[in-house]
Amino acid sequence: MRKYICEFIGTAVLVLFGCGTAVVTGGNLVATAFAFGLAIVAEAYVIGNISGCHVNPAVSLAMLISKKLNVKDFIGYVIAQILGAILGIAILYAILASTSIGTDALGANGYGTLSATNITLVGALLTEVILTFVFVYTILGVTSDESKGNVAGLVIGLTLMFVHLIGIKLTGTSVNPARSIAPALFLGGKALSQLWVFIIAPLVGGALAAIVHKFLNVTKN
Repeated sequence: MRKYICEFIGTAVLVLFGCGTAVVTGGNLVATAFAFGLAIVAEAYVIGNISGCHVNPAVSLAMLISKKLNVKDFIGYVIAQILGAILGIAILYAILASTSIGTDALGANGYGTLSATNITLVGALLTEVILTFVFVYTILGVTSDESKGNVAGLVIGLTLMFVHLIGIKLTGTSVNPARSIAPALFLGGKALSQLWVFIIAPLVGGALAAIVHKFLNVTKN
């Protein structure tokens, strides 16, 4: 149960500060990228030794495929992550409702008119698969080498930061289904109708990362 609570709290913090920064800074690319990345760095050193600090269903799926997580924990992690993300957005919503900013934007992901660059559906799918692949592959690589344990959190946070730098103006950067589900549920409309892209694409990217990592990192006897 401790693991699930950690994933719940960790995802809530990630979504609150990441999406919150995106909203209050008007979508400032650098500030938002730093917020998401630094949130992961902080959490990795706080809950990493308990749950592994996945805070992302795509990461948990990759760990399941890599046999570093069993089915029961995978289900528990994903439920905790989604509920945590919803809590994070609920807190953000309550805060924004008391400001002049309003609650029309909650850091939702999107394509077409919901994208700063009007990216197409195909472009959004491709972007999210690639960005999630890079992010999750890095996680698998750095966590598979015990000698990198002390810097793993920093490397993972910096990687999340740099995928946001390219992705924010394209799709808002999901690479995390839980992070996308929460704001879409609160906003409804187009954000909700486009949500499937930001669930499917990150999961595909995470699965591909696990498969490629397993293929390229076979232990030689």
